[in-house]
Amino acid sequence: MATSTSALGPTREIELPEGRIRYHERGDGQPIVFVHGIVTNADIWRNVVPGLADRNRCITPDWPLGGHELPMTEGTDFSLFGLADLVDRTLAALDLDDVVLVGNDTGGAICQAVAARHPTRLAGLVLTPCDAFDNFLPAPIKHLQLLGRTPTGLKMLAQTLRYRPVQRLPIAFGLLTRRPIPADIMASYTGPLREHAEVRRDFARLVRAISTRYTEDVAVGLPGFDRPALVAWARQGFFPLGHGERLAGLLPAARLRIIEDSGPFVTEDRPDQVVTLMNEFLASIPRR
Repeated sequence: MATSTSALGPTREIELPEGRIRYHERGDGQPIVFVHGIVTNADIWRNVVPGLADRNRCITPDWPLGGHELPMTEGTDFSLFGLADLVDRTLAALDLDDVVLVGNDTGGAICQAVAARHPTRLAGLVLTPCDAFDNFLPAPIKHLQLLGRTPTGLKMLAQTLRYRPVQRLPIAFGLLTRRPIPADIMASYTGPLREHAEVRRDFARLVRAISTRYTEDVAVGLPGFDRPALVAWARQGFFPLGHGERLAGLLPAARLRIIEDSGPFVTEDRPDQVVTLMNEFLASIPRR
């Protein structure tokens, strides 16, 4: 089971050279495109989109990062730059301009790469706690790169993630939220890895392609992104606050805001604060 919630709007699909991308759309106005991280999907935005969709066009794809159901074609580039290209092609296929790109977790690293390499269609950038610099992947989940390299290891990982006590371990989702993620949403995030061999194949390619050389290279290009940016970070160690501060310092038009009482998945722990900060930020973006 992939994305389970109706809060994101109707489900649609687009065809790209890499395969089909399923996405959800709700609202009209300023286009906002959301990019989630690994072993999640668009459901991570379910408590944020309703607070934005009255004045904005919210597009939440299920990106091919392990929580998706539609497999990519053979030869798809799952490196950080390949995934940034995929996002850029998605924006082009949907004929989107003046996009505010929003990322969390691995998706935040992808958004950084899009801003550094494909800024033309972007009007703004929002980064919540995410991979950056030398923290890709964070240490508590580095084992994903080892287990994800073999079909046996990945299938074992996928099966263990069905159990709630395992999900709350530090090596799984335990450090990502201060409050347990609802069971149906966890099933949405982790089910595709268990149920679809082709999703496991995609995920294996993804973890083999993860390297800090990409995030460090992207950081060099961020000072060239002069559009408005919001860095909305939480006080936690998984994605250090210092990295949020550093990102805000590299982006010329960035503002840093701290989200209190939250783990790295701020949209799970404090969607109210995320909505407030994003509405304030969106109101400040000049329309081109």
